Amino acid sequence: MKFPLLWKAAATIASSLLLLSANTTDSSACTNIIVGKKASADGSVICTYNCDGFGFSGSMKYTPAGAHEKGEKIAIRTWGSGPIKGYVDQVDYTYGVIGYINDHQVSIVETTFGGRDELQNPEGILDYDTMMHLALERSASAREAIIVMGNLLRDYGYNQTGETITVCDKDEAWIFEVIGKGPGRKGAVWVAVRIPDDCISAHANISRIREFPQTRKADKATGFHIVEGECIYSPDVISFAREMGYYSGTDENFSFRDAYCPISFEKVRYADARVWSFFRHHYDKETMDSYLPYINGEFDKCDHLPLYIKPDKPLSVRDVMEDMRDHYEGTPLDMTADMSAGPWGMPVRPRPMNYTTSNGNTYFMERPIGTQQSGFTLVSQLRGWLPDPVGGIMYFNCDDASMVAYVPVFCGATEVPEAFRSENNPHNEFSWKSAFWVNNLVANMVYPRYSQMKDDLKKAQKQLEDYYAEEVAALPDAVKDMTRREMVSFLNGKSAQYTRRMMERWEELFRFLVVKFNDQVVRNEKDGVFTGGYTTPGYDPVFNEAIGSSTGDRYRVKTESSAAEANAQTNAL
Repeated sequence: MKFPLLWKAAATIASSLLLLSANTTDSSACTNIIVGKKASADGSVICTYNCDGFGFSGSMKYTPAGAHEKGEKIAIRTWGSGPIKGYVDQVDYTYGVIGYINDHQVSIVETTFGGRDELQNPEGILDYDTMMHLALERSASAREAIIVMGNLLRDYGYNQTGETITVCDKDEAWIFEVIGKGPGRKGAVWVAVRIPDDCISAHANISRIREFPQTRKADKATGFHIVEGECIYSPDVISFAREMGYYSGTDENFSFRDAYCPISFEKVRYADARVWSFFRHHYDKETMDSYLPYINGEFDKCDHLPLYIKPDKPLSVRDVMEDMRDHYEGTPLDMTADMSAGPWGMPVRPRPMNYTTSNGNTYFMERPIGTQQSGFTLVSQLRGWLPDPVGGIMYFNCDDASMVAYVPVFCGATEVPEAFRSENNPHNEFSWKSAFWVNNLVANMVYPRYSQMKDDLKKAQKQLEDYYAEEVAALPDAVKDMTRREMVSFLNGKSAQYTRRMMERWEELFRFLVVKFNDQVVRNEKDGVFTGGYTTPGYDPVFNEAIGSSTGDRYRVKTESSAAEANAQTNAL
C-alpha cells in the first residue's frame, strides 16, 4: 500500500500563510468575483481570486492526471509541511490541475469569512485548500465538485473556520459556504447556491448566503438535500444551528449568514464593501448607493447586499481584470481622494487596519479589492464551445492585481512557467527569476508616488494584455487540427512564452521608472525616450490643501511675491 503526498510538495506554503492572515485579521484576506455565462460578453463563465495575506510569495503548482492503484491512500499534512493529520482514500483516476483550474475546465477559489470561532475543530483532517485541490482532481463539473467536497467533509472532518468557495465550470457558477461543528464533531455544515447564468456575484471574507431554496427530503444517492439546478446543502445545516442556539425560527426563514457569521461593522466595511464596489461598476450607481447605510454600519436601515445582480451590460474578461484592481475610485470610499492617500494619491494603506490617536479615538483603514498584500491573483475563463485544453484559461500573476499584468496559462498545460514556479519565488530572498519579486520591485516603487507613476504602469499593463488578447483569440484556429498531445505541448510553449514576455517587460518598466522619476523630479520623455530636462510636479493638490489646513501659517510665504515667484526662488536653491 502506498502513502504518497497529495502533491509533490504537498499543500502550498502560501496557503498556510493565507490562513495565518485570515485568522489574524478576520475579514482581511481574499476576494472572488463570479460572472455567469449569459452575463459575460462571450458566453464564458468567469471567476477570479486575489489571494491576500502578508508574508508569502505567490506561485503556481501542477498536479498531473493519472490512474491510481486500488487501496492507495493520500497522506494529509497540516498545510503541506506539518505533521500528518490523517489519510484520505485515493480514487481510481485524478484529473490534471494547474493552479486552481483542472483539465476539464473546473475552477475552484475561495475567501475566508471566519464566522463563529467555537465551530473550528482542530481534530478535522482537511483544511479548505486541501479540500479544494482534492475536488479539482476528482471533478469534471462544478456540481460534481460540490458533492465531492460534501463527501470529504463528512468522511474526514474539517479543521478550518468559515469559508466561502467559488465553484465554476464551463456552464455554471456556484457559491459554496461551509463551517465546522466545533471540537469533537467530525464533518461540517454547508450550503451551495447556483448563481443564475445572467447574473454576477462576488464574495470577500463575509458569508454571502442568507435564505436559500430548500427541499424536505435528502437525495438517496448522496445524502444531501438537492434542489435541482439551484441549491445543494448538508442535511443538518438548519438543525445544527438550532441545536447550538444560533437560530429558533422556521426552516424557510433560515439565513446561513445570520446563523454562522453574524455581521459587524468591521466585517461589512472591510469585506462586503468590496462586493458593493464591484456591483456599482456594473449596475445603476444610484441604486447601489442606496446600500451605503449598510456599508457604513447602519444595519437598522439595511442589513445585506443582494447575493447576485443582473449587470447593466455583459462583462468581458478585461472588465473583470480591472474590477480586481479596484480601490473604490469614484465612490464615497475612494482611497486616492483624501489626505490619508499621502502626497501622491496612494491607493494602499499600511497595517494594522485600525489605529488609535492620542485623544483616544479609533479609526480604520479602507480595504479594497486591489491590495498590496496579495500573494497572487488570477482570472479563470471557462469556454464550453472549445476543446478543454485551450478552452480553459487561468490568467495569472504574482502580487497585487492593480500592479501586474495578467498572463494566460491554459488549463491543458502540464508545465508551470519558470517565473511562477515555487522554487523561483523564495519568501525571503529577491530573485530576478521570480515573478513575485520582479512585480514587487515595480509595485513598491509605484505605491508612494502613485499619481505620478500610475500612467506608465497602466500603459505597460495594457500593452501586455492587448497582446495576450490577440494571441488568445487566434489560438483556437491554430490548434484545431492538432492531436491532444500536440495541443498540450503547443500550449505549454505558449504559456511559457507569455510569462517570459511579461518578465522582460516588467524589468524594462522598472529601469524606465528609476530614470524617469529619479530624485523627486520627472524627466521629460516621449514614447519612452528621454528628451532632456525635467519637471517638478510637487504634491497632489488635495495634499497641499491638507498641509495648509493642518500647519496654519508655518509654511505660508510671508512676502508680496506670488506663489510662482516663491517656487522659482526655491528651485534656484
